[in-house]
Amino acid sequence: MTDGWWRRFTERLRRLPAAVGYLAIGGVTGLLALFAALGLFVVAVLSLIGVGIPALPEAARLLRPLLGFERRRAAARLGTPIEQVYRPLTGDLRERLATLVADPANRRDLGWLVLHALTGFPLAALAVALPLSAVNQALIPAYWRLLPEGAITNYGFVVDSWPRAFLSLLIAVPVGALALRLPALAEGQARAARVLLAPDEGAVLAHRVAELTATRAAALDAHGAELRRIERDLHDGAQARIAAVIMQLGLAEQLRARDPEAAADMVRTAQDTAAAALAELRDVVRSVYPPVLSDRGLASAVSALAARSPIPCVVDLGAAGRRPMAVEAAAYFVIAEALTNATKHSRAERLSVALGGSAELLTVEIRDDGVGGAEPAEGGGLAGIRRRAEALDGRMTLDSPRGGPTVVRVELPCGS
Repeated sequence: MTDGWWRRFTERLRRLPAAVGYLAIGGVTGLLALFAALGLFVVAVLSLIGVGIPALPEAARLLRPLLGFERRRAAARLGTPIEQVYRPLTGDLRERLATLVADPANRRDLGWLVLHALTGFPLAALAVALPLSAVNQALIPAYWRLLPEGAITNYGFVVDSWPRAFLSLLIAVPVGALALRLPALAEGQARAARVLLAPDEGAVLAHRVAELTATRAAALDAHGAELRRIERDLHDGAQARIAAVIMQLGLAEQLRARDPEAAADMVRTAQDTAAAALAELRDVVRSVYPPVLSDRGLASAVSALAARSPIPCVVDLGAAGRRPMAVEAAAYFVIAEALTNATKHSRAERLSVALGGSAELLTVEIRDDGVGGAEPAEGGGLAGIRRRAEALDGRMTLDSPRGGPTVVRVELPCGS
């Protein structure tokens, strides 16, 4: 029993500084929420006479950075993400006002704003005062004789004797016990923020449907562009060469009787052209689905890409087991595009490719030590990588500060 009590005490004491910091920051955001609530009240009053109506959508938009900050704080405290889902405030004033009123997220934001404006600063004051008061009560017997008589007034009595000094020491116990409850108070504040600021299931579902619609449209666009590229490659390359072979063989047939040597040269030329056409057809097939993927798997395909890289490349095949065909193809082309981008633009001296994740999720990370500053411009290779990931309901993250390094991370779900 003693060991259990001591463990709880030390655990609460260990969590106390973080809780005080969380509540103290909540005091600052509480003051901001108070000013914001007063500002909204003024705008609402002015809206009664029509003056403040145009400012309502902008006021809601200006509040969202504060609300987003509180979502991130509460999510970090609770260890679970809190999504930010709003209906877009677009269109003319009438449409934006209708969206503002109809969106339940705005009403939940207003509820949090009022609650936090009323409680944020008082809880922060309590979080700072309780630990300081407990320490002060415990130290009064050590310093009360050093101060002038009557200088210490403590909870309604003057500390002017040893009994009263030791009474202060006894008071430190309940005050300290209250201070040790601050982690629970901080968690309660974070839970209240999650309840009020998290979107309801209907909003999350609608947002998810919109995301899937957008990614499906992007996937269809990418698929159409890929088909057009294959058609162009076949039309301008292999098809033209095959047509040339037919013409050359026809000329050879005409020359066979009167100039056998010229006919033989023409046949050899046709053979060379046919070989070139076959090579181009193989390149087109590889661009659709590299045979090495089906024959030897993603690990061998990535190793082959790294071996062909002009920049030295290290490969970590930590999670290189077989995955669905579409996932392996997407991962292969993501790595190929990332290595090509790094070769063209990064001025790097070293590259690395790492495969990770689990059976349900394949992660691909490509890192270079180049100059950094990469941006996913529309039509560029990084934008193509993002589209490939989103087509499989995955995502790409890019970290490329000026001066490097550049890290491209892609997550590809492997579920059915």
